[in-house]
Amino acid sequence: MSLPPEKVNELKQVIHAHLNQLDIHGQIKNIVNESMKNTSLDESREDEEKNVLKMLKEQGVVDDILSTLKFQGLKDKQTPSKRVLKDKEGRWIPDEDRRFPIDPGKRYLYFQVTGGRAFLEHLQDPEPYPGRVCSYFTLHVNFMGQRYHSKDIACACEPAFDEAFLLEIKPHSSNDKQPDTRNLLTINDKIHVVIIRTEPSGESHLIGSHYLEWRGIVCNTSSRMQNSVEINGIGAESNVPIGILDIKMNLIPRLNQVTTTDVITTQLNLERTRVAERDRLFLAYSKQWWREYLQIRSTHSNRLVKIFAQDENSIHRFVCSYLRPLRSGRLLDTPRQAARFVSLLGYEKHPVVSGTRTEMWTSMHSFLARGKGDVEDHCVLLCSLLLGFGLDAYVCIGTKAKGISHAWVVTINPDGTVLFWESLTAQRYQHQEINPHDPPLAKQKQPSYQYRTVGCIFNHQAFYANSQPTDGVHVCAFDLSNKSAWKSMSADAIRSVCGSGLSPKPLGAVNLVPTNIDPILKSNDLEMELRSLVFDHRNDLGLTTTWDDDLCYLLSPALAAYEFDYSTGVSVGNDDFQNGIRRNVPDGHTFKGFPIQFIHMNARRAFAACLRSPMCEEIICCRGDQVRLAVRVRIFLYPERACAVWIMFAVKYKSVL
Repeated sequence: MSLPPEKVNELKQVIHAHLNQLDIHGQIKNIVNESMKNTSLDESREDEEKNVLKMLKEQGVVDDILSTLKFQGLKDKQTPSKRVLKDKEGRWIPDEDRRFPIDPGKRYLYFQVTGGRAFLEHLQDPEPYPGRVCSYFTLHVNFMGQRYHSKDIACACEPAFDEAFLLEIKPHSSNDKQPDTRNLLTINDKIHVVIIRTEPSGESHLIGSHYLEWRGIVCNTSSRMQNSVEINGIGAESNVPIGILDIKMNLIPRLNQVTTTDVITTQLNLERTRVAERDRLFLAYSKQWWREYLQIRSTHSNRLVKIFAQDENSIHRFVCSYLRPLRSGRLLDTPRQAARFVSLLGYEKHPVVSGTRTEMWTSMHSFLARGKGDVEDHCVLLCSLLLGFGLDAYVCIGTKAKGISHAWVVTINPDGTVLFWESLTAQRYQHQEINPHDPPLAKQKQPSYQYRTVGCIFNHQAFYANSQPTDGVHVCAFDLSNKSAWKSMSADAIRSVCGSGLSPKPLGAVNLVPTNIDPILKSNDLEMELRSLVFDHRNDLGLTTTWDDDLCYLLSPALAAYEFDYSTGVSVGNDDFQNGIRRNVPDGHTFKGFPIQFIHMNARRAFAACLRSPMCEEIICCRGDQVRLAVRVRIFLYPERACAVWIMFAVKYKSVL
């Protein structure tokens, strides 16, 4: 904060008066004269200044000046004492330097990852140093819907993990008090730890997933536990360790009463027995249900009826257990926006091993942590979001063109309207059933979607197998109440393995998290990077580059209209954009523009993709008279670091015949 000029002059007068009272000017003058006598001609001006300052300090002149200049309102800074919280019974609660908002009326689990060992895949990796681009690990944690992630740690055989997460242990209901020892034993939610490796190119890989049991801490009198956790790989490598994490856990506040190890062991064994028994009963029921389904028609054995799916830990789960209504709070406002968000998450087919495509349905937390997955992962997330919006949504398993297996989402409205949602593109199609009994001359509308057959549909409460004479989508009737067209599973059987009140729960709750990126700053940075890349590319071709800032700005309405169209399904048109361009482009000049959308913010990858388009390359490498280039970047952010990056390259030049 600057002082007004009159205050500055007043302060100068006060300092000058103090110096005159102590004859500071005279002392400095004498010291300078003495220093000049002892200075040789070879010494530089800088050395002379050092000698003068040294003599001023030795004779105490500097100390006299500092001791006399005392200003009101300045006090010695006191080191703030570390805040210590206590609960109602006076037990100490660590506040961790105010990093975490601790409520003394709640109970927390302070979860620490203090290091990593035996990540042998990175044994030969070179040592990271500042400025070197290398692969890195990111640790993701989910507990009772609370999600956190670590900072990026360079990949190494012994990665330097040093993270702490404060996890609230929520009671079964909002009316329950702070969980005590007995209540903690009944809370069977596990800590889901996921490790993501990101390559220098930006490609991310899910390399480890582990469900950590934490309740062993309740038998420790100090409410602390330290352990080493072995993390296994995923898919075909789920039985192969990839590394070890060193962890510590503290209960906050400490327990008044602890239990014995035998009690915990008995509780865990009881839960395992309960899970094994309900899985055994459901497996027996599903086998009987499948035999009944095959007895309807022998051709049903060729239909894609998916009852179980294998997750990243090679555990076979009932497909309905992957789904649950997911509410996004204020992060997503409409079902269309939810579909747009899901489509912006990366798509990657699971690898082919020995000529066979390995199937893996990743858990929702692992899918969101990586930000990339197969079509089934996208469908499960989209269907969960649509269920959260109150729609009657189901995941469809079937085939598309050329008999390729595929999955999509269907919603059935109360008026009977059937809508198909493509999770990879956010497109919607209205299903128009073709009646095979219509006369041959009746005009039939060709479907606009790519789906060919449907074998089954399901959500978190229901499972239906298609038992109609043909499984073609175009003739399929989605009247689920028609038992002759759809064979359903028992609702009680489904609730027994994936009901809301199960203990233990099949999969933990997951919530979406917002993105903490400034879209304006990121758009500006990306635009500047693209300008630099265009300049270098044209310079290599022997071309000069001139940017038209006015034209760059005029491209913004078009990019906003494109994203609005995708996120709402409503086209607003580009009349304003076109009128602005017409006024900016002079007569006799030609304008060309090329919009393109990405789901990443890597400038080099985006520029390389643009050059592969003949039209965009023609704009970037334009030759002619009075060539003026423009580029505009607009980033639209969604939850989970998902983004729609719209880029438009444009050029205007004078036409020469």
